[in-house]
Amino acid sequence: MTARTGRVSCDLTISADGFAAGLHQSEERPFGDDGGDGTGGRLHAWMFDTPQENRAELARLNSAAAYVMGRNMFGPVRGAWDRPWNGWWGENPPFHAPVFVLTHHARAPQTMDGGTTFHFVTDGVAAALARAREAAGDGEVCVLGGATTVNQYLAAGLVDELRLHLVPCTLGAGTRLFDGVPPLDLEQVRSRSASQVTHLTYRVPS
Repeated sequence: MTARTGRVSCDLTISADGFAAGLHQSEERPFGDDGGDGTGGRLHAWMFDTPQENRAELARLNSAAAYVMGRNMFGPVRGAWDRPWNGWWGENPPFHAPVFVLTHHARAPQTMDGGTTFHFVTDGVAAALARAREAAGDGEVCVLGGATTVNQYLAAGLVDELRLHLVPCTLGAGTRLFDGVPPLDLEQVRSRSASQVTHLTYRVPS
């Protein structure tokens, strides 16, 4: 197992029934059948419609020294990289730090404006975390998602803190947090309700 240095957190927005995205995800509808137009607007309204109300949680999310995400979160391209794709976030992504993308297909690093560089890791979740830890030094590494990636890290016992943002809607089906994860005895650290979301933080015992 990777030696512990800085904290490893997972940060994920989910519906009240535990889904981070609905069925039928596509380039046009990256969050699938999400109760809206498929862009995640309902799930992530707390970030964009009421940022001042949630500034502490957003600051915590943006404070990591390195990030890990799955290829599905990075974009809709499957298989070989057969067309240009540099993420959903434009030329200046919001991460401003190294981001390690899990994939089965090698690709050269992609440097963006604002300090973000996407690195593409083909040898699994532990390798991606090791590289993120090296880049972060003593800083925090944050696993962003999607839920399938978070589940892999939880199942592998590689997470110190789980931060969930619970939105009062249900999706009924889709990509669900904790699918395939063995039972966990989580320790609640904090909780806070806002107008569009409840923020929950758990410590994950090693």
